[in-house]
Amino acid sequence: MKRIFITGISTDVGKTIAAAIVTESLKADYWKPVQAGDLENSDSRKLSELISNEKTKIHKSNYELKTAMSPHAAAEIDNLVIDINQIEEPKTTNHLIIEGAGGLMVPLNEKDTILDIIKPSYQVIVVSRHYLGSINHSLLTIESLQNKGFDVAVIFSGDEHPTTEGIITRKSGVKVLGRIDEETSFNKTVIQHYADKFHDALMAF
Repeated sequence: MKRIFITGISTDVGKTIAAAIVTESLKADYWKPVQAGDLENSDSRKLSELISNEKTKIHKSNYELKTAMSPHAAAEIDNLVIDINQIEEPKTTNHLIIEGAGGLMVPLNEKDTILDIIKPSYQVIVVSRHYLGSINHSLLTIESLQNKGFDVAVIFSGDEHPTTEGIITRKSGVKVLGRIDEETSFNKTVIQHYADKFHDALMAF
């Protein structure tokens, strides 16, 4: 069974939408180890409202922090220290999609970052969105993962930008699973459309 970790090149690049599409496509389980922010409207809850299949189980986060900040700072406000040894993958016989928080180097505590909770057995999807600086952020993210031996693929998010996307794929040699266009809104129908569109590429990943 697949274990796919979804990270982004920055915050607000479309990780949760990508996670919903991949989850729906594979009818996988979903897990966000660390959530920080509006827990009433958490990424887990958003995803639950976007998927249609009845097989997916959404697993509880190990840390649910109340402040929309970097996890290490949000944990401090909640009088906690995140211990990555307490971040335990849920037991499931299904595919599992794991969503990170922000990018790879987002700190969880004074020592560990999101990168430190990505297990060697995981495949990694990087969500890349065009903005000034996104080439640098994309290539650094991909290189960090490749240097650690991860099997990496990219999903592009937002309006197509061939110059940006071309240089990222040529310099990194990374697999491209597809693109999520700039939709007016995302609902179950739109997510299902992309889930069907990405299915063959995800199964081959």
